[in-house]
Amino acid sequence: MLTMTDTASTKVKELIQAEDNPELVLRVAVRPGGCSGLSYEMFFDTDIAADDLASEFGDVKVVVDPASSQYLTGASLDYKDGLQGAGFTINNPNTTRTCGCGQSFS
Repeated sequence: MLTMTDTASTKVKELIQAEDNPELVLRVAVRPGGCSGLSYEMFFDTDIAADDLASEFGDVKVVVDPASSQYLTGASLDYKDGLQGAGFTINNPNTTRTCGCGQSFS
C-alpha cells in the first residue's frame, strides 16, 4: 500500500483543518488518462467504501480503492515546498515510463 512522508502528512492535516471537517480522509486513486495512459488523482472524501484500503499516518487517514491499490503498492506520497514550486509528489517504483509533463505514467 501507499506510504506517506511526515512532511506530506503534516500538509494534509493542515489542509483538512482548513476545510473544518474532521471526517475528511485523503483519497488517492489511479485513473485512466494522460499521455502515458494513467494519472494520479487525490482529493478529500467522506465516502469510504467497504472494500477501500485504509492507512493512518498520524492524524491523517488515507484511503485507496482496490483497483488503484495494484498501481500504488510500494509508492510514497511526499510534499515539497521550494523555489521551483510546492506540491505533492508520488514516488512510484511500479511505473515503467512517465510523460514529458510528469502528469501521467504507465
